[in-house]
This record gives sequence, structure tokens and C-alpha cells, in this order.
Amino acid sequence: MKQSNFLSLIFLLLFIFVLSCPAKTSAQLPQVTVSGNKFMAGGKAVVFRGLNASDPDKLQRDGHWNTAYFDSVKNWGATIIRLPVHPSTWRKRGTEAYLQLLDSGAKWAADRGLYVIIDWHSIGNLRTEMYQNDYYETTRRETYAFWRTMAQHFKGNTTVAFFELFNEPTLMNGQLGTCSWQDWKAMNEEMIGIIRANGAKAIPLVAGFDWAYDLSPVAKEPINADGIAYVSHPYPMKRFKPWEAKWTADWGFVAQNYPVFLTEIGFCGADDKGAHVPVISDESYGDAITAYCAEKGISYTVWVFDPQPTSPAV
Repeated sequence: MKQSNFLSLIFLLLFIFVLSCPAKTSAQLPQVTVSGNKFMAGGKAVVFRGLNASDPDKLQRDGHWNTAYFDSVKNWGATIIRLPVHPSTWRKRGTEAYLQLLDSGAKWAADRGLYVIIDWHSIGNLRTEMYQNDYYETTRRETYAFWRTMAQHFKGNTTVAFFELFNEPTLMNGQLGTCSWQDWKAMNEEMIGIIRANGAKAIPLVAGFDWAYDLSPVAKEPINADGIAYVSHPYPMKRFKPWEAKWTADWGFVAQNYPVFLTEIGFCGADDKGAHVPVISDESYGDAITAYCAEKGISYTVWVFDPQPTSPAV
């Protein structure tokens, strides 16, 4: 055989071999599960430290929804990233296009060893379907359908470890109507049932009342579902200093029996851009909340990792 023909044959065989190999996919992270009051992954207890993204729709429009953004999240020492999906942007972009954003985010996260929380980022009263402002408008039907879509789409994806069912339930001192803990409990149990019936193993995260701060009803009436965790957003102005005993009474006690995830913590100075109640404080809050979480084994994600932060509605 002539050398030129031999080389051509070698290149042809190599080409066929490359075509026959499966495409390289993102690394599979160990499935996160619940055991008692702990998160487990790969046979070990895990306490997460992470960052909140802005809505992926906003980051994409701003030119920051890319691998460089996720590199920065990883370089800050995060082990998890929370992706807040606002109902208004979910509708505006459309299901298929928004899922493409989330698929990219999940891949970029997995490639960097980061887990993902998908958060339905509404603020208000899901029972009456009244909200803090139009940006958060949704319905129970849309909310339940969203979680059915997420469960079907991400089942088997171990990177997407958590589904945060509703960002911040609030009645705004009665301006949004009424909702009892029993009402809220029933709606969350409905969502958990939908998620699991559609095959997803992501851990449901259930928020407390008072803009996701107050978990005190859990003491007597916990959610009737296994393998879940509870959420609080203990911003500094929710209570006066000293905070620690009040945190324990309001939500910290839950960590004795269930995993607790503070999916939003953070503060800013009174003169900083976006400063508003209840986030205004100083470094003493940062020191206190991180020390409290370290002592109790509580996970958290900091609000918000955005080059142009504005307000919580990002």
C-alpha cells in the first residue's frame, strides 16, 4: 500500500472513531438528598455557601449570562448558585427560550462543580393572587404548571438540586388579603406532589411567612412531606440587635430537625445604591449571620451577584 493511501485510511478511521464517540457532557454531580436535618451528597454531609444570580433573563439582556459569569461565581468560593425566575420574565421570554437559559446555566454550573437552585421569584399572596407589584404577578395555575415543567425538564439532572417553590410569601399587613399557615401548607404540599409525580428528585424548599422570614408555625404544623428543607430570608432589619436569640426563636430552631437554607442574606449601607428596608446595616450583621450559620450548620446564598444591582426585583 502506498504511504499516501495508508495515511488516508488512518485519517478516515480516526474520523469514524470521533463520530462514534458520545459527545462530552457536563460532569454529573452527586445527587443531593436529605437525611434528618442535613443535606447529603456523595455520602457526606454538605453545608452550602453560595450566591444569588439576578434573573437569567436580565443577565442575558445585560450581556453577562455566560461562562465568565459562572467562573466569577466559582472564584468567589461558591458551591451553589440560586437562579431567580420572575413570573413576568418567564411569560415574556416564553417556555422554550427560558428553558434554554436555564439549560445553559445548569451546564455551566455543573462544569464548575456548582449546584443550582431554581427559584420561582414572586412576592405576595399566592392564595389571593395579589402581589407586591406587577413584576411578581402569577396565578396558582401558572405556579403549579411551572413546577410541572421544571420537574419534567430537569428530572435526572443532579446539578439542579433544589426547587424553591415560592420566593417570599407576604400579606403586606393585610393589603394582599389573608392566608393562613394551613393554606400555605396545603399549597406547598400540592407543589411538592406535582414535582414528585413528574419524576424530579430536586429538594423542595419551603419559605416562611413575612417575606420568607418567619418559620415559627413549623414547630406545630410542619409540611407533610419527607425530604424537604425550609427557607428563611433574615435580612438585618427584620429584627433589632442582638439578633441571635430572635433568629433562633423565629427560624433557627427548625434546624434542629430539618435542613434550613437561608436563600437570601445580605446588607448594604444606607447611602448605597438600592438601599431599602429591610437590608440596611453594616459589617456587624455579616459577621453575626455567617457565624450563626457556621455554628448551626445552616446553608446560605448571598443576595445578589450582579455588576449592576438595583433592588430585590432583579
